[in-house]
Amino acid sequence: MAEGCLRALRYGMVFFNLLFWLGGCGILGVGVWLSITQGNFATLSSSLPSLSAANLLIAVGSIIMLIGCLGCVGAVKQNRPLLLSFFILLLLILLLEILFMILFFAYQDEIDLYAQSDLKKGLQLFGTEGNIGLTNWCSTFRCCGVTNHTDWFHLYNATRVPDSCCLEYSDNCGLENPGTWWTAPCYERVKGWLQENLVALWIFALCTALTQILGLVFSMTIFCHAVKVETFYA
Repeated sequence: MAEGCLRALRYGMVFFNLLFWLGGCGILGVGVWLSITQGNFATLSSSLPSLSAANLLIAVGSIIMLIGCLGCVGAVKQNRPLLLSFFILLLLILLLEILFMILFFAYQDEIDLYAQSDLKKGLQLFGTEGNIGLTNWCSTFRCCGVTNHTDWFHLYNATRVPDSCCLEYSDNCGLENPGTWWTAPCYERVKGWLQENLVALWIFALCTALTQILGLVFSMTIFCHAVKVETFYA
């Protein structure tokens, strides 16, 4: 009975990690595609220019592929070093996620101020090659500027905004009357969008945490069984 449960546990872990690895391949592929075709896609931070959607996807996809490969091969072969490596990496990631969550809520006001300041500096990247995400930001959220449409005045040294800030897009419409521009601040619009989808984000976070915990339990169970078997036949 116990042997049958362990076998089912191994098969389940192999299947889970195979899906995990394939998902990592997909994320890595999208990141590489964005990097080749779009350059620094969605670069928003002027202080961290390498922090782009493409680079983040490449990094996340690579990590997911590595962890999935370790878990899959370790479960198939009941290899103790691989299972232990899988357990340690997954535990480290889970602890880092918890730490980031605690720091985020503890320093939320400071993060807000820093993000707004950095995004204002990032306005200098607007319209540059490979920054499609930033270029379409205004029209997507129907907003203008980080905290106010006047944020653009400092960039242009004139009373004008990008054409994507216009209620109805047309060439050089950003030079026209302010009454034809979006007035909502983009930072508040994005925060509002996140709050509207907060339940979905929490569900995703809890499902991710539960999956990681199950992976830790399964890998350690198989690891302990492998230790017992090796000790028995030693």
